[in-house]
Amino acid sequence: MIKRWGFLAALMLMTVSTAAQAPDHSKLLGQIKAADKGQLAVSEEDGRFLRLLIASSGSRRVLEIGGASGYSAIWMGMALRDTGGRLVTIEYDPVRAKELAGNVQKAGLSDIVQVVTGDAFQQIPKLQGSFDFVFLDAWKRDYKKFFEMVYPRLDKGGLFVAHNVVNKRDEMGDFLDAVQKHPTLWTTIVSPSGEGMSVSLKR
Repeated sequence: MIKRWGFLAALMLMTVSTAAQAPDHSKLLGQIKAADKGQLAVSEEDGRFLRLLIASSGSRRVLEIGGASGYSAIWMGMALRDTGGRLVTIEYDPVRAKELAGNVQKAGLSDIVQVVTGDAFQQIPKLQGSFDFVFLDAWKRDYKKFFEMVYPRLDKGGLFVAHNVVNKRDEMGDFLDAVQKHPTLWTTIVSPSGEGMSVSLKR
């Protein structure tokens, strides 16, 4: 049976006001965003949406592929504080991974978020267990490869979420074709911001 999770509620609330955000995280998130010269972080709207998806689905075992400097990890970590879950976030670049770990510590989420440095293709097989939520925001042309690697370890009723599927869809046509035609997935495309995310539920 597919677990109960307020997906419709998450969609309706994705523009929730800043009042719902913990004030101690607001300043840090703003600083990370301001320092993000390479525009690697998700938009604020997408960060809020990730938080809502995790909170409404009750996800507890979350994997992020492509952590950058920790902006999205903090949004997801805030949700996991409520669900009692944990996040493993993988970042290829060692400099960014160090920033990521530092920002997670500043956010008071080091007990929830584990930072792994290195090539995700090499690091994922080393991780134990399965996942009930996966967020993919890495090299776009590798999306299908990452999906194929992680899908067998995604729990039934789990979510596979991929970023930039609207503004960079030309770089991931094979991935989008795979998740939209997969016989055991329900997939929809949402766009809290102009970047877009695919949300796939494993049946």
